[in-house]
Amino acid sequence: MNENIRRERYFPIGIQTFEKLRELNAIYIDKTEYIYTLAQNGQAYFLSRPRRFGKSLLISTMEAYFQGRKKLFDGLAISKLEKNWLEYPVFRFDLSLKKHVSPKGLANVLNNALNRLETKYGRSTSVSDDDFAIRFENLIYAAHEQTGRQVVVLVDEYDAPLLDTLVDNETFKVMRNMLRDFYSPLKACDAHLKFVFLTGITKFSQLSIFSELNNLNIISMDDKYAGICGITKDELLTELKPEIQNMADAQGKTFDETVAQLKYWYDGYHFTKNCPDIYNPFSLLLALSRKEVGNYWFATGTPTHLTEMVSQYTLRPEELEGFAASEMMFNVPTETAETPIPILYQSGYLTIKEFDDEAYILGFPNEEVRIGFLRGLMPYYSKTTSNENEVFLLNLTRALKRRDIDKAMNLLRSFFSSIPYDAEKQDENHYKTMFYLIFRLAAAFHVRTEERTANGRIDALLETKDTVYVFEFKLNGTAQDAMNQINSKGYMIPYEAGNKKIIKIGAAFDDELKTLKEWTAEE
Repeated sequence: MNENIRRERYFPIGIQTFEKLRELNAIYIDKTEYIYTLAQNGQAYFLSRPRRFGKSLLISTMEAYFQGRKKLFDGLAISKLEKNWLEYPVFRFDLSLKKHVSPKGLANVLNNALNRLETKYGRSTSVSDDDFAIRFENLIYAAHEQTGRQVVVLVDEYDAPLLDTLVDNETFKVMRNMLRDFYSPLKACDAHLKFVFLTGITKFSQLSIFSELNNLNIISMDDKYAGICGITKDELLTELKPEIQNMADAQGKTFDETVAQLKYWYDGYHFTKNCPDIYNPFSLLLALSRKEVGNYWFATGTPTHLTEMVSQYTLRPEELEGFAASEMMFNVPTETAETPIPILYQSGYLTIKEFDDEAYILGFPNEEVRIGFLRGLMPYYSKTTSNENEVFLLNLTRALKRRDIDKAMNLLRSFFSSIPYDAEKQDENHYKTMFYLIFRLAAAFHVRTEERTANGRIDALLETKDTVYVFEFKLNGTAQDAMNQINSKGYMIPYEAGNKKIIKIGAAFDDELKTLKEWTAEE
């Protein structure tokens, strides 16, 4: 065994408590300079980032800092910046502790959190249990009076109850009103508050914290704080260099090849105009720990409500890559949005790919998100189960890797034949979407759909290590019509100079049979 692999550092997988992480001497990407800057330059902030992006650890680190726990920060950036290390009363609320399916469940979470604080600071006997706003307000006054210092309020995943009930309109409204009332003291008690920081995934316009708390600084798209969560490219190459080398050694690859692999799977997040490349920290650390890439982010929770939402819009999934939008269009409050773009962006399924002074170009950040999201979306279009889709995709991939064209095309024919006749408006756009999903999920290939050339667009192009496939499809035409288009448009010219075998496939759909009618192939 490689000696470097035996001397691994402790990976903080699943650790969201700063104190525990430091006590274990686990890998920690130092974000404390951001915290110091926030504390010195403002009072109340909101940060939106996707799930599993380090928000809870950030909140825990803030908690330790405002509790004055200097020793935990030895060797970190903030140890050279902070001179006073004062202890403040810290109120921390975590609304992601349980799945919220009813107002009663949310009430229990709030009640438990307030009970713990009231044990320490006392409670007025005249206040009823369900008057959360008054209890919260009284606690802020009491803590300030008893300690002589203003209160720090940290709220992790403030919007979790709303995301859990997003598709249930009546329950959503009740939850929203409960949270609006609960958060209202954050404005009323401004003079008694030292620091307020809320994290979440989305923005909900009718929640009073955004319409009434006028000193709230939303830093989600502020360049200064772009790297506050996640792992930047520079942090990866400096702080995690030994772990990259260990993974490279385990896989028999070079350091640079392993970096390229990690980038392809987990990089690509951009939250501001001038944001550095940011990697998903959860997936990246798991990959380095296990020394292999995997779809780790989606394994922690399938975005069922998101994929269902996208399938109900006229916006086709293939249009999500390279989607042009103004900031107002993709960063609007979730419940007033007319497209799925805002929640897909805010949830991390789309990100900023570039900015050209006129529009933001959005797209999937990386392969992990693209594959995971499209895999969850496919059953809504195919009306088949996830297991059935996986078996089909595996068999299709095997056939194409063996260059067994008839086997691959028969699999496609059977797959389309299995879709219920009235499942979807099966026009040319529907077929294009289905082929986009199928080929994008053929993970063994480098896939491009609607690939631009000098003379038009290729419907689908698949590359393996030794073969290039070009597909052209016609609805109610002939397979030869499709082949003629490939040849007349010169779709293969850019690939003829390479060493790979080129296979052209023209295929025709029968609108009445709702499946492939015929195909032809040329090498």
